[in-house]
Amino acid sequence: MKRVVVGLSGGVDSSVAAYLLKEQGYEVIGLFMKNWHDDSVTISNECPWLEDSNDALLVAEKLGIPFQTVDLSEQYKDKIVDYMFKEYENGRTPNPDVLCNREIKFDVFMKIALSLGADFVATGHYCRKGEIDVDGKPVYQLLAGKDDNKDQSYFLCQLSQEQLAKSLFPIGELTKPQVREIATKMELVTAEKKDSQGLCFIGKVRLPEFLQQQLQPKEGLIYEIPANSEIYNQEKPVFSSLEEQLQFESTSIEYNPQSSGKVVGKHQGAHYFTIGQRKGLNVGGTKEALFIIATDVKTNSIYTGQGANHPGLFKKALRIQPSEIHWIRQDLTLNDGESMEVLVRIRYRQELQKATLHKFQSGLYVSFESPQSAITEGQFAAWYLNDELIGSGVIS
Repeated sequence: MKRVVVGLSGGVDSSVAAYLLKEQGYEVIGLFMKNWHDDSVTISNECPWLEDSNDALLVAEKLGIPFQTVDLSEQYKDKIVDYMFKEYENGRTPNPDVLCNREIKFDVFMKIALSLGADFVATGHYCRKGEIDVDGKPVYQLLAGKDDNKDQSYFLCQLSQEQLAKSLFPIGELTKPQVREIATKMELVTAEKKDSQGLCFIGKVRLPEFLQQQLQPKEGLIYEIPANSEIYNQEKPVFSSLEEQLQFESTSIEYNPQSSGKVVGKHQGAHYFTIGQRKGLNVGGTKEALFIIATDVKTNSIYTGQGANHPGLFKKALRIQPSEIHWIRQDLTLNDGESMEVLVRIRYRQELQKATLHKFQSGLYVSFESPQSAITEGQFAAWYLNDELIGSGVIS
């Protein structure tokens, strides 16, 4: 009998994943990850990890499977939290959930599971795993979940063949309502539990307060750049190569206080804000909502524009540095000078966008059919062929 360790998070998805595996005849062990100790930055008074671990225990008891808790808070702080602070400090916006999967769930946690004699690790992600034969060897595929509304393949965009080989995603063929129905039928305590909204396994955290623990507030100015600014109407240079054109299209406009912008307010630190953000600026009196179009942590300045269609929000291409290019399907890796038509998303739940990948020595460029709003440094771009996620990388 194959042994599977399920990451029981105390939510309905992982609870049903454990139930389905038991039904399929696996020997199932439930393991809860404790990743966070500091309750000073959580939103509510209740201690989320305590409540979650208790729910996970009740589910394990109901299903009649062994259960234990592992404390990974030290590794979580090293690999996720410290990285987040560093990225925000440098004016980038990290994605802790993608990192948590790569560094914690499918690395540290997986190693613990395998040391318990597990053949596989299972999670409650809405995605599917496929297996095909390439040159006589098995190659694993990461496929979108059947529930379009809940597909979570994006969060697993940094997994490797080795990690996928040992992974199972039991609820990938189901929709969320079907998962809740099974949980209700089985009288699992998590059946009606709301989906968690917090950082991966930390719980509900107020991001500004969380960041303020490490990054000191620093007053700076908010500038507004008008949509008709001449900065957007400059003539494009003549390019001598496609690579040069893509470099130009993926480079952000460099604003400065002299960019014909006017001061519209003050902020407490450019490193707390991200491109595309419109909440938390506390600037009123504009005809349309103000969106952040750029931040500059060196000068501690924030640049904004009115309305969701402001030209400062849009770019035609993005670049991924050579060291940050990651292929799940290594057999599809592009060599310098090669290109590939794909579908891309630059954030979770974004609809897939038509794009072309171009590989050069200077990096991988994603050139979109339509300009994209709020392409954000530090986030992940993930590329697909149909419903298969084949690679990803950090936007630079």
